[in-house]
Amino acid sequence: MSVGVLGAGAFGTALAISIASGGTQVHLWGRSGEEMQEQTLLRRNMRYLPDVTYPTNLHPTPDLARALTCDVLLLAVPMQQLRALLGTLDLPPELPLVACCKGIELSSGLGPVQLIRAQKPNPVAILTGPSFAHDIANGLPTALTLACDDPAAGTALQHRLSTQNIRLYYTSDTLGAELGGALKNVMAIACGAAIGAGLGDSARAALLTRGFAEMQRMALRLGARPETLAGLSGLGDLALTCTSELSRNFRLGLTLGRGEAFDATITVEGAATARATLEQARARDIDMPITETVVRLLDGTNLHEAMDALLSRPLKEE
Repeated sequence: MSVGVLGAGAFGTALAISIASGGTQVHLWGRSGEEMQEQTLLRRNMRYLPDVTYPTNLHPTPDLARALTCDVLLLAVPMQQLRALLGTLDLPPELPLVACCKGIELSSGLGPVQLIRAQKPNPVAILTGPSFAHDIANGLPTALTLACDDPAAGTALQHRLSTQNIRLYYTSDTLGAELGGALKNVMAIACGAAIGAGLGDSARAALLTRGFAEMQRMALRLGARPETLAGLSGLGDLALTCTSELSRNFRLGLTLGRGEAFDATITVEGAATARATLEQARARDIDMPITETVVRLLDGTNLHEAMDALLSRPLKEE
């Protein structure tokens, strides 16, 4: 079996390293010919994972056609770039596509599985859950969710893509998996902002807990299953991203809480997802106060004003 990974960022590279370490032939595609040539020569990704050497059967390439010859295709580009990438792909309809991005497209309100289905007739799955690229690339143990609404295709992918350090759990609830992975990024921004502003760990715990309730409220209304949100792709990923500065979404929140500027070159999926989620929530009359607060912070509202508005909401039962 061979695997193609489209997207040579940190997560795509880490997945390629882990899969290739088990003996699978992996073709890792990136847009920059110069960067992919450097990776071929140095056998590592100096931009994102400079301390990890590539296995011999990991093949960096700027040639998209070469990656498309594989048996499984992992799409590891940022969510807001997924539509453009799909438009460039001429694929055999039987080739399985696995989304490895988290978020909601700002222009359409679609998650990655929904977007791929709208563009391609291929079998579609999503790989998501609590994971940092550095951990995966260094062989540290990681458990993720592999969601596919076709049980036969999903279990086949589960066995194909599990590695020595990545344990995959299968679910048929693709909607729940993609919403859990998307919405937790919004809550991570909120938790980061609380820590950045010096509000303390108790405030973070409250935001994490009420943020999880908010995630469930939205996801269950849209048809996701509660056990999916309580699993790796929901609660598990939420716990990781809300408690570590390795999370880009958490770091964005930190800078908002501190009143600092954030590096605009860093992709932070939660910012666009917060806006897309709030638009959907308002259209469906779903109460999403933490998401609304995050959008206000992104729009420049003072953090203490935003938190005062959040804390002054009417008292209610849990």
